[in-house]
Amino acid sequence: MPQGPCDIYAADGGPCVAAHSMVRALYGTYNGPLYQVRRGDGMLQDILPLAPGGLANSAAQDTFCGTAACTISTIYDQSGKGNHLTQAPPGAQRPTVAKEAKATGVSIMVKGQKVYGVHIVAGVGYRNVTACGTAVHDEPETEYMVVGGSFYNGACCFDYGNMETNSMDNGEGTMEAVYFGTCTVWGTGGGAGPWLMGDLENGLWAGDYSPFTTNGPVTYNLITGMVKGDSTSPANPNGHWAIKIGNAEAGALIKPFDGKRPSDRYHPMKKEGAIGLGTGGDASNGAQGNWFEGVMTHTYASDAADDAVQASIVSVYGP
Repeated sequence: MPQGPCDIYAADGGPCVAAHSMVRALYGTYNGPLYQVRRGDGMLQDILPLAPGGLANSAAQDTFCGTAACTISTIYDQSGKGNHLTQAPPGAQRPTVAKEAKATGVSIMVKGQKVYGVHIVAGVGYRNVTACGTAVHDEPETEYMVVGGSFYNGACCFDYGNMETNSMDNGEGTMEAVYFGTCTVWGTGGGAGPWLMGDLENGLWAGDYSPFTTNGPVTYNLITGMVKGDSTSPANPNGHWAIKIGNAEAGALIKPFDGKRPSDRYHPMKKEGAIGLGTGGDASNGAQGNWFEGVMTHTYASDAADDAVQASIVSVYGP
């Protein structure tokens, strides 16, 4: 049976501590629920893979929802750590609980089958503020997400990854998440965007300075975006992190940045270990984007493992 991304990272010595996907099982043998939908009458339905390691049974969602209003109530964590994502609580920039995404907001065809994603619009967001096993403080991690390349904006912040546990802005280094969009408030890449950057709190960074011109616009139809954070060490006294980007439908990852932290305010890091999707660390909720899957580990994965994960992604999302 083909290995999923989390099988690959486990073999590399850094198993997934969070594994979320609307599209597929992220382990070759996983047959538990991928996500849950909520019908307008309050009834709930788990959506499972069609087979262990397989694609989501989107037909089950269609049958359950019919023509009724349906939202995505839970995105299950496949890692076994229980780090499920549900609607985000209030925070510094949003006084109310976030909205759930419309269950039919975005769909794509994968291997001839329709599957759904999470359609993030202003006001929608998911979070787990009590996540277990994620990287905290200056501990290493690897994170990636697969997103659509044509739906984005310049508002804060279409993120997936490590965030504050109190949904407040707790200062530089208290976040480490993957970002996609055209926000220019805290830093940019080259050109006019959209960019794949790291949200490290009080800074969207395409590299270790801004504008980081060698990390330019990303225009693939489906994008693999990866942010990796390493621990400060004698070999890396100014910290170390990297960004990798790929076409989720074909080809290998590129590494537009691999170097030191942007400033002393970002090393050592002060990560808090919550997991968020679709909002900024302080609950800023003006962003938009289409999200399909993402994972987090508690190690700085090898390049070989990252390449194998990209190959797994392409094997599913590609032709």
